[in-house]
Formats: sequence, C-alpha cells, structure tokens
Amino acid sequence: MTTNNDIQTVIVVGGGLVGSLCAIFMAKKGYHVTVFEYREDIRCAQLLRGRSINMSLSNRGRRALSAVGLENLIIGNAIPMKGRLLHDLEGKTKSVAYDPTTGQCIYSISRNYLNRTLLTELENHSNVKIFFHHRLISANFDDETITVLNLKSQEVETHSADLIIGADGAYSTLRRFMQQTPLFEFSQTYIKHGYLELKIPPKNGHKMLPNHLHIWPRGEFMMIALPNQDKSWTVTLFMPFVNFKILKNSHQLIQFFKVTFPDAVQLIGEELLVSDFFKVKPSPLVSIKCNPYHVGRKFLIVGDAAHAMVPFYGQGMNAGFEDCFILDDILYANKNDIGSSVEEFSKKRTEDAFAICDLAMYNYVEMRDLVTRRSYHLRKLLDEVLFKLFPMNWIPLYNSVTFSGMSYKKCIKNREWQNMVIQRTFLGIIIGVVGILLYLFRIWWY
Repeated sequence: MTTNNDIQTVIVVGGGLVGSLCAIFMAKKGYHVTVFEYREDIRCAQLLRGRSINMSLSNRGRRALSAVGLENLIIGNAIPMKGRLLHDLEGKTKSVAYDPTTGQCIYSISRNYLNRTLLTELENHSNVKIFFHHRLISANFDDETITVLNLKSQEVETHSADLIIGADGAYSTLRRFMQQTPLFEFSQTYIKHGYLELKIPPKNGHKMLPNHLHIWPRGEFMMIALPNQDKSWTVTLFMPFVNFKILKNSHQLIQFFKVTFPDAVQLIGEELLVSDFFKVKPSPLVSIKCNPYHVGRKFLIVGDAAHAMVPFYGQGMNAGFEDCFILDDILYANKNDIGSSVEEFSKKRTEDAFAICDLAMYNYVEMRDLVTRRSYHLRKLLDEVLFKLFPMNWIPLYNSVTFSGMSYKKCIKNREWQNMVIQRTFLGIIIGVVGILLYLFRIWWY
C-alpha cells in the first residue's frame, strides 16, 4: 500500500469536461498527471464540432467544482434557471418552478467556456502535462501499458502509469479494449429519437422569459431552449428520426413549425431556421451501461465512458463530475492505494450509474408528454406540500436527483416509497369512505 508521501503517476485519456476535472483532482493530490486528448486544443479551435454548446449544471457538479476551488468562478459565468417554462400550441406559457419550497435552481453553462476554464486551471499545475492530437490506439492489461498515436508526427508511443483513467466519452476507446476482457458486461441502447440544434439569435433573446428552461412539449417529441450569455438561446429539437425524414424542404419545415411550434418561428426566424435545420443531420442518442468500471489494479473509466446517458435529466456532466469527486474521496480514504480504490469505485458507482441512466430515459417521457397532464401537476403539488411539511422525510424525486447528493439508487428507492405511501393512503381513504357509506346505509335501511 502506498502512502500520501509517495508520488504516483496518472494518465488521463480524454481532455473533455470530465477528463479535465478528473486530472485537476489528481494533480491536487500531488500526482504526476499526463493527459492525452485526440482533438486539438479547444481554446485554439476555429470551429467547435459535434455536441451541445450548453450544459446544465446542478448540485452534484457544483460540489465537485467546489472541491477544486472552481465553483464560484463557474457559477459567475452561468445563467440560473429557476424552472421550466412550458409553451403550448397556442403560444401560451406556464412557469413550473423546479423548487418552489427552497428556491434552488440549475444553471445553464457554455460547454466551451467550461472546458476552456478547466484546461486552463489544469495547466496551472506544474505536475501536469497535456498532449493534444494524441489518440489512444491500444491498451495492454497484462503489461499495464497503453499505446498512443501522435496524429501530427504519426509517431507511436507506449506509456505506463500507476493509474490509467479513461474519460474519453460515450464511444470510449479504452472501454472498447476493456470489453475484450473476461466477465466485462456491456450494453448500449439507442432510442428512436434524434436531436438537432437550432438557435434564437441575440436580437430576439429578450422576447424569451429569462431564467427558465423553455420546453415545447408535444407528446411524441419536444423542443427545449437554454439561455446563453450573449442573449441568444440554444434550441434543441428532440424528435423521432422518421419525423425528421419527412421534412425534406424549407416549405415543409416552415409549415411544420408554424403548426407545431408557432411562437418559435418568429423567435428563431424563418431564414435561420431553414439554414440551421438542413445544415447537419440529426444526431443519435445513446444510453450505455457497463460493469465493472475497472480492469486489474490500474485501469478505470469514468464519465460517459462508463455510463453515457440520454440528456433529459441534465445529469450526464453532473454524474461525470461526481465520479471525479467520489474517486478522489475513495483514494483519500484508502490512503492512495490505487488497486483497492478502483475496485471500490466500481462497486460503489455501478448501481448508481444504472439508476440515473434509467431516470434519464424516464424524464424524456415526462418532459415531452407528462408535463402537459393534470395528473403530473397534481402530483407535483402534493410533493411540494409534503416537502414543505416534512422537509427531512419527503424529498421529491427531482429535488433528490438535482439538488442533493443522495445516491441515484436511493433517489429511486425514495420515490418508490413515496408512491407506496400515497397509494396506501388513498386506498385507506377509499376504504374509510366506503365503510362510512355502508354504515349510514345500514342506519337508513333499518
């Protein structure tokens, strides 16, 4: 077993959000850290590719950022969202607060800004080296080494370390090699819905009610909008792929929006709507589960590499940041014994990750459909009343997931217990009412 005085070496594969934060945690422990990222430095990139430019930051992510001293900086550049603003087919809106009892909110933050900030903080540590344009091409679990390709020089390099962490995303290369080891379980689920990003320009941003996550729920699909610092809004359309395919030209697209999202047409603008919609194809949404998260005593995966999820609970990044926090905590408790720590991390985190992946799937149904139903709002009202009366005993599901550090698995168990209490209470009321009616009937009859 190593001690706190031993200087250990860590390799982090992936310099995205989770990889950068994980490397910061490791650097603050005094480890010598090397980061390999296959893309160019995002701070120098002329064109940002691929994923959403907005992220939703909540308590789990904030706790991890706080642990490395970055929470205040990040929150200072984020936009608070206190609730959902629902848009109906007639253009009418309804505000639904996330937490009317204690007033907590989530934050919209630029992915680009956040990644830049984390990389810059990482470079402030003298015990860190970052190599961009380096792609992982193989992992040898027997020799405990990895091989990377320098994409500029085409040189192949072999590296070893005391701990090798894969934070290389949903299509993780390190996880792919781990899948070839005995007893490694893996599953991935693509939903039949894709997403496509649009934009409300800054000149129209003031027409949107601020400090809300805007949602246009339409049963089988939905559209959402998150605010940006430049007064623009990032709009994301989630819809079955078959529906995307039907919209083949600008006329069909405009007509579809005028019927389905009438108030959004003027906000986006017809010209920008057509340009953005046909610029790229809709992207797929995947949920990934695997077990364990480690191989041997040195290899570990975190973030989307371990548990990619659909984005509908806003917990993908937050769960990844929480991975970093938990790993740091386990290493501290185990006095930097890496072998024991990676095994414990797997055992502690797997069921929680499965739970949030399932919750994220469920929340899509809630956001695109259930939020329009009276039963949803009645249940939300009941939860709010009970939460106010019994704040330590009755924590609504959304609050426990988004505004607490309760394990995701426990969040589900807590919800199941609440459902049981409500069902038994109503059943008791019904039985009581029937009993009273029968008693009154007997008195009347006799």
